[in-house]
Amino acid sequence: MPNKTIYVSEEDLALFARAQELSGGNLSATITTALKRFVDAEEGRNEGYEEITVRVGPGTGRKVRFTGVLLGEWGRSTAKTMEVFKVYRSQKGKFVVHTERSADYVWQAGSGSGSGESTWRNLINALSPNQSWGSNSGERALEVYDTAQSLRDGIPTELYDLIAGTLEQPPIEDLDI
Repeated sequence: MPNKTIYVSEEDLALFARAQELSGGNLSATITTALKRFVDAEEGRNEGYEEITVRVGPGTGRKVRFTGVLLGEWGRSTAKTMEVFKVYRSQKGKFVVHTERSADYVWQAGSGSGSGESTWRNLINALSPNQSWGSNSGERALEVYDTAQSLRDGIPTELYDLIAGTLEQPPIEDLDI
């Protein structure tokens, strides 16, 4: 197996020692993993991509990260919720959709707020001490599509129409001029 000698400054020795401890003793594999991530990120940046970090799951969820470029964004709302769709092209040419759904809010005031009540009655009910409300935590999701056609079926038509012209374009075009 080939050897490479890496010279480490005195100030960085503690960092290398901690990395070796976290890796279970295999510092070489840890350095290789870090270098691979660095090279991928820099090559992506040189091609116009950036590191994207989004949250997925209910509530605060968990963070996920990928390298991509934003193609477009679309939002819509109802009286109780809103949805935001963001479409990215990944560095590997896939389409990534991040969907964020807000918390669903429910509010009721007074005695029975049926849909046929007049506006003045709703206003009086809003001042009532007898109120109830509730909400959920909202949710975020991430979906990956291999083709523009499968993407079309997975997002709102308005968003697809908005970004359709950019879907088949290469992320970088090298000109021989």
